[in-house]
Amino acid sequence: MKAAIMGYGTIGSGVAEVLRVNRDVIAKRVGEPIDVKYILDLREFPGDPEAGKLVNDVNVIVNDPEVKLVVETMGGVHPAYEFVRANLEAGKSVTTSNKALVADMGAELIKVARENQVNFMFEASVGGGIPIIRILQTCLTGDVVEEITGIVNGTTNYMMTEMTENGSDFDDVLKDAQSKGFAEKDPTADIEGYDASRKIAILTSIVAGQTVDYQDIPTEGITHIDSQDIRYASKMGRKIKLLARMVKTGDTYCCRVAPYLLPSEHPLYPVDGVFNAVFVKGNMLGDSMYYGSGAGKLPTASAVVGDVVAMAKHEKRHIFVDWKDEKLELSDPSEQTNRYFVRANKVHIFPDAKIIPAGVDNETGFVTSLLSEKEMKEKTELLGKVFKIIRFA
Repeated sequence: MKAAIMGYGTIGSGVAEVLRVNRDVIAKRVGEPIDVKYILDLREFPGDPEAGKLVNDVNVIVNDPEVKLVVETMGGVHPAYEFVRANLEAGKSVTTSNKALVADMGAELIKVARENQVNFMFEASVGGGIPIIRILQTCLTGDVVEEITGIVNGTTNYMMTEMTENGSDFDDVLKDAQSKGFAEKDPTADIEGYDASRKIAILTSIVAGQTVDYQDIPTEGITHIDSQDIRYASKMGRKIKLLARMVKTGDTYCCRVAPYLLPSEHPLYPVDGVFNAVFVKGNMLGDSMYYGSGAGKLPTASAVVGDVVAMAKHEKRHIFVDWKDEKLELSDPSEQTNRYFVRANKVHIFPDAKIIPAGVDNETGFVTSLLSEKEMKEKTELLGKVFKIIRFA
């Protein structure tokens, strides 16, 4: 069976490597070998084992009836969307690791795949090597998913781990992450939480069967977290993690991306470094968690190839995915309730607050009782100068 890869960067080259190194194992599981016939890229790769397969015109792939499987690892929404759609309409199944494409165009591309009796798959778009999407679409289809809480961004998790364990400052940790390839030259999408927001939007869309617009999700990154916050967290026996959360609320869901203070008994507490994990609560299964490498060339490529194998096994059968283009209205985030850790120079508005002594001059750190987001906003406006607010998980 012939495949094509669109985009020969880190993930695309990893997909080619997995298909090449594990060719015999994959052949046994599919029933025939899967060979890469084309690689779409505008760059040259002299000396690369796949260099002879390079093409720079997507129509070469679209118009070749031998190619049944296509991998998209280009990144971005355009022209990835146009290229993926053209291949689906040509009767080819497509898998992608592109979270921006899936978050923006997932429902539409699933519909196009259904109309052409092929498949559009996107396992690697959320958890890197963690098979969380397949879990939701197969293993948990008999459950009502009540909560998803995930550490789904390796860059920010690495940074928070370094700040916690080594007392490093934010700017120094960011430079370190960039030097090690864990953070992009422009890290905005990671450190401001936009990457995690897209990922929880995808997971919620799958669970809800409707499109969740990531721009509707309240999103807060880690740029304001400092060493003083880490000191307070340590005093409370907690860790600060950037979490992407979805909680079922009546007939809809409440979503948020923000730093949270995790207690030591929480399953996500020990997830450190560049690792990712997703905690899922089902009404029948109860609690479960899925842990692994959330990024990296071969872990992500492994998830992509898992989709390639699934598409090869279902070459002539569309796998139903319940994700409609109809937009889901999320619940009012101001009604969501939390306890909050606050750093301020006054406490009088919170008479039942628990003071956290951490030896920080000219301020008081305290934990509130359970309050709605709306109530918390009203109280802090009356409080005056507030240095920091971090939610409890």
